[in-house]
Amino acid sequence: MPASKEILEIAGREVAISNPAKIFFPRTGHTKLDLVHYYLAVAEGALRGVRGRPMALKRYVNGAEGEFFFQKRAPKSRPEWIDTVELSFPSGRTAEEIVVNDGAQLAWVINLGCIDLNPHPVRADDLKHPDELRVDLDPVHGVPWSQVRAVALATRGALEDHELVGWPKSSGSRGFHIYCRIEQRWSFTEVRRAAVALAREVERRVPDLASSKWWKEERHGVFLDYNQNAKDRTIASAYSLRPTSDARVSTPVSWDEVADLEPEAFTIETVPERIASMGDPSEGIDEATGSIEALLELADKDEAAGLEDAPWPPHFEKQAGEAPRVQPSKRKSSAGSGKRAGSVPPPAPGQSSGPTGRRRTTVPLIEIARAATEAEALEGLERWKARHSDVWPQLEPADVLIDSMRGRSKTWTRIRVNLKNVPEADRPAQEALEVNYDPSEEWKSR
Repeated sequence: MPASKEILEIAGREVAISNPAKIFFPRTGHTKLDLVHYYLAVAEGALRGVRGRPMALKRYVNGAEGEFFFQKRAPKSRPEWIDTVELSFPSGRTAEEIVVNDGAQLAWVINLGCIDLNPHPVRADDLKHPDELRVDLDPVHGVPWSQVRAVALATRGALEDHELVGWPKSSGSRGFHIYCRIEQRWSFTEVRRAAVALAREVERRVPDLASSKWWKEERHGVFLDYNQNAKDRTIASAYSLRPTSDARVSTPVSWDEVADLEPEAFTIETVPERIASMGDPSEGIDEATGSIEALLELADKDEAAGLEDAPWPPHFEKQAGEAPRVQPSKRKSSAGSGKRAGSVPPPAPGQSSGPTGRRRTTVPLIEIARAATEAEALEGLERWKARHSDVWPQLEPADVLIDSMRGRSKTWTRIRVNLKNVPEADRPAQEALEVNYDPSEEWKSR
């Protein structure tokens, strides 16, 4: 019978690993203990990305192919040597979050089922002033990886022109990350404002490749997600494993590598060998602290030119100077009648709500899938695509809307298709959902 627990001696502490033989990556066969050994092998680089930072726990208790949930609050049952710090949220609530500072604490977190690490961009000693500007390049579904690389290189140029050093890393998923260490002088709102200015500047430099538009119906190419710099947002940190079938890793790289970089090259097996042979490309990140003053000056110029603040995430309070937080296709008609343009799309058979809920839209939307995971949703999209092979070639990448929806403790995925580029006579009707996941079932059954 496999051991139910294994004790590791790490950083002078005894760390108990429960169910060490439990498979976390079915395709590769890697176990929970393999995950712990991986993180210990890359601990210097991984700790550089998380040390001293509060961390939201993203727990995959049933492995990479199982459902996950976010846990902001540190478990009440924890060793006395686990560090925490109390965070305050806009709702007025507070939570003690885990702060990882050494290898023992890192292994303890992985034992909870955390595949990737999701720290905040602040240090525990100053929770009001971020020390990182984070650039998250999020490609529209169907955009080639070569375009992501091109936008990353354009972003590097924009950062350098505004006196910042960017440190690139693969996301371990579809996108790409660039981090800039900054002085702890500015609020979250100011850092986000700098990120908006940067996104708009990159869009101006490569308008056919990059987008700063928040609303998916306006996006194209690679979206620079400036809202990852809003308070309480987290991103998978350096050397984080990701819940992909091949156990991929979010890996720091040098800028010389970016032009030919292929993200599938970085996995749980290859990354420790890479560090052993060439070191950590992000080793100097903590010594490259910069200023966002030049980006804030650019933001001032954009505002003077008539650009409003870009939309915030939906769960944030309305901000002063923010553009309307309503999708363009759902805004009231400007014809003076005060009536909303468009209509409410019909729901799929058996559903009580459609692609836009009860909201009107001028865009011809149909809903394809509601799924517990993105992989399941994409499988549903492939089935729809096969049935409508005459329609699919007429769609642009931006016409496929893949939304990560927030549930009570985890996310789920919705896929919709915008048929605006399909002649009206050829547009398929709303059909039964390819995948029909009900996110409310989890709490209804409690």
